[in-house]
Amino acid sequence: MTDRTAVELRRAIAAGEISAGDVCAESLDRIERRAPLNAFITVDPERARARAAMIDADPEARQGLLAGVPIAVKDNICTKGLRTTAASRTLEAHVPLYDATVIERLEAAGAVIVGKTNCDEFAMGSSSEHSAFGPVRNPWDPSRIPGGSSGGSAVAVASRAVPIALGSETGGSVRQPAALCGIVGLKPTYGRVSRFGLIAFASSLDQVGTFGATVRDVALCMTVIAGRDPRDATSSSVPLGDYVAATEQPVRGLRVGVPRTLMVDGVDDGVRRAFDESLEVLRSEGAEISDIDLPRSRYATSTYAIIVTAEASSNLSRYDGVRYGTRATGADTLADMYARTRGLFGDEVKRRIMLGTYVLSAGYYDAYYVTAQKVRGAIRQDYERAFEAVDVIATPTSPTTAFRLGEKLEDPVQMYLADFFTVSANLAGIPAISVPCGFADGLPVGLQLTAAPWGEEMLCRAAAAYERLTPWSGMIPPMPRA
Repeated sequence: MTDRTAVELRRAIAAGEISAGDVCAESLDRIERRAPLNAFITVDPERARARAAMIDADPEARQGLLAGVPIAVKDNICTKGLRTTAASRTLEAHVPLYDATVIERLEAAGAVIVGKTNCDEFAMGSSSEHSAFGPVRNPWDPSRIPGGSSGGSAVAVASRAVPIALGSETGGSVRQPAALCGIVGLKPTYGRVSRFGLIAFASSLDQVGTFGATVRDVALCMTVIAGRDPRDATSSSVPLGDYVAATEQPVRGLRVGVPRTLMVDGVDDGVRRAFDESLEVLRSEGAEISDIDLPRSRYATSTYAIIVTAEASSNLSRYDGVRYGTRATGADTLADMYARTRGLFGDEVKRRIMLGTYVLSAGYYDAYYVTAQKVRGAIRQDYERAFEAVDVIATPTSPTTAFRLGEKLEDPVQMYLADFFTVSANLAGIPAISVPCGFADGLPVGLQLTAAPWGEEMLCRAAAAYERLTPWSGMIPPMPRA
């Protein structure tokens, strides 16, 4: 049953053709059988079964938009009574007293949350190797990374343990793992989805995003979780679109811009071929393809590195053993307690805190942080000009396919470059989606489409139209199946 899409499952449960309890049981079974992929940190079978039973017992509850659909949630999104660790020893025993807004909205729509997924610690990483609970593995090749930081959620969907999962985005952490695992991943406009209950990494960049096997599933989930939230001052009251209806619109007349100057170096040949073929598919169906220029986007990775580490340094200062998180034992002095407690952070988190503290320090603040914010504004202006001429902008999602576990751990700069095509959308606060567009050397490749602010409808239209013309979405890795 979990090979079905979320839309199909919801319809079958609402019609009484299958039960939410049976779907939940199959999902839990698949999670257990896929355990070597290390996609989950915490699974709560009793809670999930009780929730499914409640859906089955209430005819009204079975009419919810996600009634009975099993969903996985990245472990940096708060779930009341269910452990939320951010994949860190600092929060290893943390059990929130409240639900994030997105969790409240999912459960109000009838969703069944089956567990919390593994990720890079505090969402800091591009490979899901920086977790205190071990690395996540790619279902297409378990010797390779699934992308990050939301790798566990991507793997949960790609391996069909669940049809939908939530992740979080700071610089591509939904789109990049979606591409490397062969599924759909959507990052909404900043402010489109509430961040209340999302453990902070970089507050001006963070956004909850959605994974699904198909664009329609992602659109359905967005319909549920998007919208103004009075508990999040940065959430927007801009009216929502009809994302599901947008998936039925044709591609003809769509104006697609391609910033080819960004793809001169660093893109694998196989990724480039798959991307070029995807453009020809769109062109053959009536889309208008034109070259555009995003001159400042070549500086996006450096700009992002400065801003994201600065905000991480500020946000993670709270984990000092006094106010938040685990307090280390065995300390003789206050300074020793601070040092031992913050020593619980992993190497990547420590690296980013140190870099962020440096760029915010006296004498360097203007040279680095202020300059980076100016470049960020210029990048957004480039997008604004581009969207005067095109509806969406197309690039590869990742310059390479999934690399091997451990391959880039000793070279942080190369790891950061894995997000070259994704970070600009976060800096500009605009929506973007990754949809499967083929394979290179037997590994999935993703097509990224970016739209103007509040353009999620346009993205759903374009991505779904492309999806209908190709066989890539909905493919299941060659693993033992339930």
